[in-house]
Amino acid sequence: MWLFGRKGPSGFSSSSTAEEVTQGIDGTGLTAIVTGASSGIGAETARVLALRGIHVLMAVRNISNGNAVKEAILKEIPSAKIDVMELDLSSMASVRKFASEFDASNIPLNILINNAGVMATPFSLSQDGWELQFATNHIGHFLLTNLLLEKMKSTSGSSGIEGRIVILSSEGHKLTYLDGIRFNKINNQAEYQSYLAYGQSKLANILHANELARRLKEEGANITVNSLHPGVIMTNLFRYQNYFVNAAFGTIARFATKTVPQGAATTCYVAMNPEVKGVTGKYFNNSNICTPNSKALDKKLAQKLWDFSMNIIQA
Repeated sequence: MWLFGRKGPSGFSSSSTAEEVTQGIDGTGLTAIVTGASSGIGAETARVLALRGIHVLMAVRNISNGNAVKEAILKEIPSAKIDVMELDLSSMASVRKFASEFDASNIPLNILINNAGVMATPFSLSQDGWELQFATNHIGHFLLTNLLLEKMKSTSGSSGIEGRIVILSSEGHKLTYLDGIRFNKINNQAEYQSYLAYGQSKLANILHANELARRLKEEGANITVNSLHPGVIMTNLFRYQNYFVNAAFGTIARFATKTVPQGAATTCYVAMNPEVKGVTGKYFNNSNICTPNSKALDKKLAQKLWDFSMNIIQA
């Protein structure tokens, strides 16, 4: 960790913004998908990638909100190339529909940013019958990545340009159930604790990134996969928290949190910065490589989660 704005080895810090970490980088000719791009750091990520010349596809649950963000970006950057597509990560049918429509568009894919997520929701099940945070934060993105992988391989192969998959996790991965991933109790309502379930889904994000990175490296694919903690940002991710939690959080927010431009920095750094070329299977925080907890580095746990997830999406 580099606290209070102190720069790390990359030359960036917690106070660096998305524009600063991509300054001077030309993304013209590249295409990126950003999930959850209709608000918060997803919207800022889409804006900055578009600013750098990347064709951005905003994958959003609410098309109306997505179009509003698109129009705001176009007003600021008239030359921006942006499209909005519907995607509900809590529904595997929606994920499959999105991937099918994208594939039919014959658009190449250089960068996939798995940004969308929910946090500490009351217990509920997804349309497919899985605990909502695990379904949205992990399974939806696991399926999406799996369905788009061949497109990324073909794009990187034909262009010679490294593909990058960026998976947003959280330092919250350190606060989860004792088992890390409770494979046999994902849907156990009686023992459900919203913050621990959130941590479980964020641990799953890192394990997914590490295992996919290992597989692609073994395969010789020109695609990197990394995970990251964007920082604590007061966005609508906190919408499920009660008034007192938000009030208390708001009191210390100006001392302990990042702005949205700062929150999108690590995502944009990992997605675009040439310093990250060839780096794969790593966890970033404040635009620097950091070390997650031991469970996140457990290779056997990562392989078990991979098999578990594959069984879910293939059921």
